[in-house]
Amino acid sequence: MSTATSVVSRASEVKCDHDLHAFLCGLEADSSLFEPEQLRERLIALDDLDAGFGGFDSENSTRCADSRIHQRAKAIRTRLEAANADLYQSVRSDVVRDGQPRTLLQWLQDAASQNKSKSPLPGLGFDCRDELVSGVLQLREPSEPNLQRSPEMAPYQPTPVRHILHLIAATALAEDDVFVDLGSGLGHVPLLVSMVTGAESLGIEVQAAYIASARECAQSLHLSRVRFIPQDAREADLSSGTVFYLYSPFNGSILTDVLSALRMESRRRSIKICSLGPCTRTVANEAWLKASALPDTGRITVFDSQ
Repeated sequence: MSTATSVVSRASEVKCDHDLHAFLCGLEADSSLFEPEQLRERLIALDDLDAGFGGFDSENSTRCADSRIHQRAKAIRTRLEAANADLYQSVRSDVVRDGQPRTLLQWLQDAASQNKSKSPLPGLGFDCRDELVSGVLQLREPSEPNLQRSPEMAPYQPTPVRHILHLIAATALAEDDVFVDLGSGLGHVPLLVSMVTGAESLGIEVQAAYIASARECAQSLHLSRVRFIPQDAREADLSSGTVFYLYSPFNGSILTDVLSALRMESRRRSIKICSLGPCTRTVANEAWLKASALPDTGRITVFDSQ
């Protein structure tokens, strides 16, 4: 390396250290960041820390040459994460103690009010509401699924919270409903639906390891009106459900069979089917269903039996 190149490289390192130092000084001086209601701001700060310093656990991942700056960044991140953990535990205690997630509902309503559109943003991206719900539920994700997935079964992906709230509002889901999530994964949709509405909720998931995690969560939060069954959706008893949810958990013949079972149920009573993702196109082709709005794979679409 030439002397000129070395000088330029060192100058770049000095500028990087100076910029990161200024950034950290701003975070350290902002005591409001650690107040409970500043969750969104803390999450932004944590993202900025990751962008500025890379992975904190790898010696080679930091972009700053000064180890003292790196240690300051780690200390701030620890404080921010501790403030978030305190908030999540406070909400969990609220649910366990009173059986009503008042604090959680207030947070979700405040976040929703910041979206000027009446409809949730399309797509499958996440926001601070997902971080909050994830922190409150504390679902344990199994390291390995205990069942070989068939080609017609989709990999598990959680539903963004904004779409769950839209589902609740669009179906006018109430305490006397029975909500059934077909392909419930770790179960956060039935868990949140039950907490928010008081409705009886049922998660049906073929992966028993996911069911075990969902049941642990329900038990830890004392949620008595939510159940999880390790079963193939094609074999499940759907006779009690009034509102069914499909986040494209399967396709092909599995989806065809499940829709046929739901059509049979609709002959006994009126039901609603809510869908998200690619399966919406298939559900929209069912003649016995009528969409309440133009089907959209990027948002919840609600179908009424007819």
